[in-house]
Amino acid sequence: MPDIHNRALRRLFLIVVMAVLAGCSSLRLVYNHGDTLLYWWLDAYVDFNADQKGWVKKDIDELFHWHRKTQLHDYAQILQTGQRQLAGNPTAADLINDYDEVKSRTQLLLFKALPELADLVRSLQPAQIAALDKKFTANNAEFRKKNMKGDTDAQLKFRYKKSMEQFELWFGNFSAEQEAQIRKASDARPLDNDIWLDERMRRQKNILTLVQKVQREKLNKEATMALIHTLIKDSFDRLEHSERKQFFDAYEASTAQLVLTVIKIATPTQKAHAQKRMQGWIDDFNNLAAEPR
Repeated sequence: MPDIHNRALRRLFLIVVMAVLAGCSSLRLVYNHGDTLLYWWLDAYVDFNADQKGWVKKDIDELFHWHRKTQLHDYAQILQTGQRQLAGNPTAADLINDYDEVKSRTQLLLFKALPELADLVRSLQPAQIAALDKKFTANNAEFRKKNMKGDTDAQLKFRYKKSMEQFELWFGNFSAEQEAQIRKASDARPLDNDIWLDERMRRQKNILTLVQKVQREKLNKEATMALIHTLIKDSFDRLEHSERKQFFDAYEASTAQLVLTVIKIATPTQKAHAQKRMQGWIDDFNNLAAEPR
């Protein structure tokens, strides 16, 4: 499905990300409308026809119900771990373990959605697959426009500003001296947007190849689920077994150092700001899990 691993269900997995991207202070508000937002997002890729609309909405609603009842308490626990780490002296290994935990939760959700994804893939018509391809092309053009504009310094600056938006959401405002230290740590990360673009296009090509194969060979649901399962697993395993593993490992390690730098230089007030935000999301996750819908 449309860049499944990289975008849509990643948003569904951890709706925190949706709140961050939207700059929304109410995670509960975003989550409670998450089923509708996900439907709209998917519709923008393939333009659901009249036959698809009803059952796609139903599938998304049921997936959210499962997610609410089985996953949100775990997300609260992940954030509680973050609170303890922030109050202590976390290491790069701690942060990478946290990242691995998020990845495992994402993979769990994707595998849970396999039957629904298979139904959707099998229902796609040639015009919808063409629309998907067109949307991928537009997304890549947008990526180039935002991330690859100007020289190396311009690209480093853009990446730094994106990171700062996230850090400011968590910690509040930083001083000029702090910003200079964060910029230095941000720029220490390897920069190669050609690699990231190529990886995006590789995933997109794999998705298109899959949906075209399903349509061409009229595969049954079980065979389609097997293909999607392999695609998801390969997407996760790629970071560990790619010819670009050295680059990915270096980027992951330097990103962990960037986060550690922010934690190290954060003032007690800034850390209290982060603790408060995490507690707010912990409370939201627990309250959402307890709601009947």
